[in-house]
Amino acid sequence: MKYEVCDIYEISGLERPKNAAGTLTAYVPEGPAQGGVRLRHRPAVLILPGGAYAYCSEREAEPIALKFVSAGWAAFVLSYSCAPHAFPVSLREAAAAMVYIRENAKEYGIDPHMVAAIGFSAGGHLCGTLGTMYDAPEVRDIAPADMIRPDALGLCYPVAVSWGRTHQASFENISGGDKKLRERLSLDKLVRPDMPPVFIWHTRDDQAVPCRNSLVTALAVEEAGVRFALHIYAHGHHGLSTADVRTNPSFALPEVSGDIVGWLDAMLGFFAEQGLEIHDEEDVK
Repeated sequence: MKYEVCDIYEISGLERPKNAAGTLTAYVPEGPAQGGVRLRHRPAVLILPGGAYAYCSEREAEPIALKFVSAGWAAFVLSYSCAPHAFPVSLREAAAAMVYIRENAKEYGIDPHMVAAIGFSAGGHLCGTLGTMYDAPEVRDIAPADMIRPDALGLCYPVAVSWGRTHQASFENISGGDKKLRERLSLDKLVRPDMPPVFIWHTRDDQAVPCRNSLVTALAVEEAGVRFALHIYAHGHHGLSTADVRTNPSFALPEVSGDIVGWLDAMLGFFAEQGLEIHDEEDVK
C-alpha cells in the first residue's frame, strides 16, 4: 500500500489562512498496473471526518480509509481546518483535495471519473456542501466545477439541517455565528437536481445529531429527483464510525442494530450501482 501525507495548500498553491490546517493523507492499494498486461482502474474516496467543526476525529479517519482499501479502493483522508476557521475555509480545502486526486489519478491508478466523497457528522455536512456548492463563488478560483464535484456522496449520521433539532455547535462553528450564513448552509436548502447520487445512513437512537437531519435531507433530495439510498438503523449511538470494536472500544452489541456493521458494504453497493467499481483494461503502452 502506498501511504503519503501532503499539505493541501502546498500541493494546490492556495493561499493559506492564518493557522489553517489542511493535511491530505493517501492510502492507495498496490495494483497490477505496474509492468503488467492489464491496467487496473480503481475508484477513490475522499474521507471527511466529523468533530463538530471543532476538530477532526481520528476514529473516522484512518479506520475508514483502511476499510475502503480492503475493498480495493484508494482512500484520501482530509484533516481540514476547524474553528475558529469558519466557512468557506474547509470547503475550499475539500475542493482542492478533490482536484488533487483527479489531477494525480494516473499516478495513483485511479479513474478520475470515479471519485466519491463521504463524511461523518459535521464532516457529513462538509461532504454535502462539497456535493452541492462545487460551482459556488467561494471555490470558482480553484478549478472548474467538474473537477471539484464528487461522483457520489456518502453522508454518515450527518449534521445537515440548520433549523429545528440539530447539532447547534457544528452550525455555530461553521457559520461563525452568522445567522444568514447558517441558514444558507442548511443542506436541505442546497440540494439541487444536478448534485451527485447520495447514500445516507443514521440511527434512530442518535441523541447528539437527531436522525431528522438525514430524513429532511433525504426528502429534499427526493423532491429534487436525485438518486439516493437512505438507511435508518433502529439502535446505535452517535459517532459509530466502523460500528465495531475497532473504533468502539466499549462497544456493546445490544445497543446497536445487528445489521449496522454492514453499512459500508451497503454504501459500496450503492456506489457500484452508480458505476464506481474496480475495472481492468488492456495496457496500451
